[in-house]
Amino acid sequence: MGELTKVRAAPAAKAKRATRPAVRKEDLPLGQIIPGDCVEAMRKLPDASVDLVFADPPYNLQLGGDLNRPDGSHVDAVTDDWDHFDSFALYDQFTRDWLIEARRVLKPDGALWVIGSYHNIYRVGAILQDLGFWILNDIVWRKTNPMPNFRGTRFTNAHETLLWCSLGEKAKYHFNYRAMKTLNDELQMRSDWVLPICSGGERLKDDDGHKAHPTQKPESLLYRVLLATTEAGDVVLDPFFGTGTTGAVAKRLGREWIGCERESAYREVAKKRIEKELPLDESALRTMQSRKSQPRVAFGAVVESGLLKPGTPLFDKKRRWKAVVRADGSIECGKEVGSIHHVGKTLQDAPSCNGWTFWHYEADGEMKPVDAARQLYLLAVED
Repeated sequence: MGELTKVRAAPAAKAKRATRPAVRKEDLPLGQIIPGDCVEAMRKLPDASVDLVFADPPYNLQLGGDLNRPDGSHVDAVTDDWDHFDSFALYDQFTRDWLIEARRVLKPDGALWVIGSYHNIYRVGAILQDLGFWILNDIVWRKTNPMPNFRGTRFTNAHETLLWCSLGEKAKYHFNYRAMKTLNDELQMRSDWVLPICSGGERLKDDDGHKAHPTQKPESLLYRVLLATTEAGDVVLDPFFGTGTTGAVAKRLGREWIGCERESAYREVAKKRIEKELPLDESALRTMQSRKSQPRVAFGAVVESGLLKPGTPLFDKKRRWKAVVRADGSIECGKEVGSIHHVGKTLQDAPSCNGWTFWHYEADGEMKPVDAARQLYLLAVED
C-alpha cells in the first residue's frame, strides 16, 4: 500500500494504536448489510470500532415537477421518498443524528468521507464542524460526462463535493500519499478528481431495465477514496449503502465492510453484486507498499545495475506491445518514449499505470514482471 502518513503523530503513535484496547472484529457484522434506518443501525455498533466512514447521504434535491429532455423524453431523476424532507430543519436534524453516530463508531485515528452536491454539502459541512470534525480536504469530483442542463436556465452541474475529515484538529489519520502519487503518474494527487459518472455496463439495472439506484456512484471514485485513506484489513462503514459500491470496492481491495440500508430492493441488489466481486490477490495488494517497507527504486537504477540491460525487450503480459529498454532507463515502444509508467499508461489510454507490474521480460524461459528485477536490486542493496 502507499506511503502511510500519520499526521501530527508522535514517534510512538504506531505502537499506541497496536496496544490500544480495540473491539474484536469477530464482534462486528463484517460483510453484512444492517437493515433499517441508518441511525438505528449504527447504534448497534460498538464505540470506536471502524476505521473509515464513507457516507453518500440523501442530497435533499428539492426537485420541483418532472424533468424532460428537449426531445420530450423523461429524465430519470431522484424522486424517491428517501430524498424528501419537509424542511431544512428536518434535514439538518437527520444530518446531525447520523453524524453523531458516525463520530461515535470511528476509531480515534479514523476518518469520515461525505459526498454531496450544492443542495446539501454546505449544510452538512457546517454541522460536522459543529460536532468537532476537522475538514482535511474538500475534493471536487469533476464529472467527465455530466448530465446537461436541459432547461438551459443554469450552468451544467458538472461536479460534486467530497469532504474528508478527521475527528479533530490534532487527531491522527491515514493518508497513503505514495499510493496516490503513483496512481497519478508520479505527480501529487490534487483535490480535483476528473472521473466519469457511473454509466454503461457498470450501471446496475433492475428486472425492468431501469436504474437499480438513481445515484449509484462510480467504482473508480470509491477505489480512490479507499486506496488513499485505508489499509488492507481496515473496517469501512457505509451508512447509506445503496446498491453496494463501497462494499464491492472494499472487498476487491481487501478491506472489511459494513453497510446500512433501509430499502430492501437496494439490499438485494447489493448482496448479489458483492457476491460476484473477487478480491485482488496478495501479490497485487503487495505493490501498494509504504516507502518505509518498500524503498523507492528508479527503473534507471535497475538498468544501470545490469539487471535489465539496455536493449532488453519488454512486453505486457498478453504481448500486445513490445518495448525496448534504453540506456537512460526510459523505454521505447514505437513512437512512444518515456518511463515504464508513462508509456504503459499511454498505450492503454488509461489514467495511470504501474509499470513495474505491467511490463515483463523473459528470463529462464518464463515471463517475469520488471518488479522481479527490482526485488533482485533491493536484495543486492541490502547485502
